[in-house]
Amino acid sequence: MPLVIDLMPLGSVVKPTRPRVKPADHPALRFIGMEHIEAHTMKLLGTVAAATMKSSGVHFKPGDVLYGRLRPYLNKVYRPAFEGLCSAEFIVLPETERLDGKYLQYFLNSGAFVRFASHLNAGDRPRVDFDQIAAHEIPLPGVDVQRRIVAEIEKQFSRLDEAVANLRRVKANLKRYSDAVLSDAVAGHPVLEARNSEAPGRLSAESLLWQVEARRREAWTGRAQYKTGTAPALTARRHLPPNWTLASLDALSTKITSGSRDWARFYGKGSSIFVLAQNVRPMMPDFSTTQVVDPPANDPARARSRLQRGDLMVTIVGANTGQACLVEALPSEAFVCQSVALVRPAMLEMAPYLNLWLNSPEHGQRYFAACMYGQGRPHLGFEQLAEAPIPVPPLAEQHRIVAEVDRRLSIVREVEAEVDTNLNRAQALRQVVLQTAFARKPLA
Repeated sequence: MPLVIDLMPLGSVVKPTRPRVKPADHPALRFIGMEHIEAHTMKLLGTVAAATMKSSGVHFKPGDVLYGRLRPYLNKVYRPAFEGLCSAEFIVLPETERLDGKYLQYFLNSGAFVRFASHLNAGDRPRVDFDQIAAHEIPLPGVDVQRRIVAEIEKQFSRLDEAVANLRRVKANLKRYSDAVLSDAVAGHPVLEARNSEAPGRLSAESLLWQVEARRREAWTGRAQYKTGTAPALTARRHLPPNWTLASLDALSTKITSGSRDWARFYGKGSSIFVLAQNVRPMMPDFSTTQVVDPPANDPARARSRLQRGDLMVTIVGANTGQACLVEALPSEAFVCQSVALVRPAMLEMAPYLNLWLNSPEHGQRYFAACMYGQGRPHLGFEQLAEAPIPVPPLAEQHRIVAEVDRRLSIVREVEAEVDTNLNRAQALRQVVLQTAFARKPLA
């Protein structure tokens, strides 16, 4: 006959009895804060020396269970194998004669318990007390059965962990492959096999630059005398195919600018998008979350920073400095902020190829990384952006390169989507294991 397990209130079998202490009294111990526990995974991300802490903490022993009571939906649970101190945002539950510590850890990590605790309180920083969870019932077989259940959980988790590790290796390999494709594409590398064996001579690329120069002159609206494009930062034509040439991003563009610095007072009005740094993602923009803005029609920054199809964007301030993308479509009228550079190619047909170079790890991204300045908050200057050295193939070859890269990366995206689906499935299976383990007819 299957084993049927009674349910017991959690507070009847375990209580938080560990004392609050001063870190200065235990300088040799390690301290665990809420930030040191990874959400949902029961993994320790790190510790700090207790001597560096000023506020009092809870003294825990090896085998105790630390339950994060702040924002319980984050599901921060950990069972240390060492003695230490932890933040008072943890409820510390010691192992007892009736309750195995690992069994308790997995129970608190289960989806059913997380859902229960997450609905006890509301607000931006919900926090639960032990009295609120003490009445929640826990299946309580004998300790020997608890340990058999734990062993079965860990056997199933070990299998899932191996599968997840394999999936993450696949993702890492896909990332390396994508990086190699982008880097080879803008260096004339034959691995892409997109080169035209009958491509005309070097004049094809040079004649393209003449056309670009003519477009730049036509688009010139400045009051001063027309200025030719900036020379590229690297003048040596290293390893370029014979029918390619080198030009600066400035020489290939009619505009390199950023947006207004004082439009915050127009936030939340109108329907125009104010493109922020977080909207700029590698290769393509992300407009899933936007700031709307309604600048006055006579503001001079309006015309300068207004986006149009075929523009390129590069973040020039902040943690994501150097990220770049091509604007292929816009959900509405849009303007860039001061943290984003707007680059308008002189020839719309060249924009997809320029997007490849800007995102190439070995070329555009490496160049931007070398140009960044500023401690704590990176910046990328317009001068360095303008001097970015672009290898320029003939236009027909650019089209072939872009088509081949799109073909290869579309396959990568399909495989990545399948990998992500399986990673999500693995996480769901972990909760299925826990749900089965804590049923009244457990898997043990």
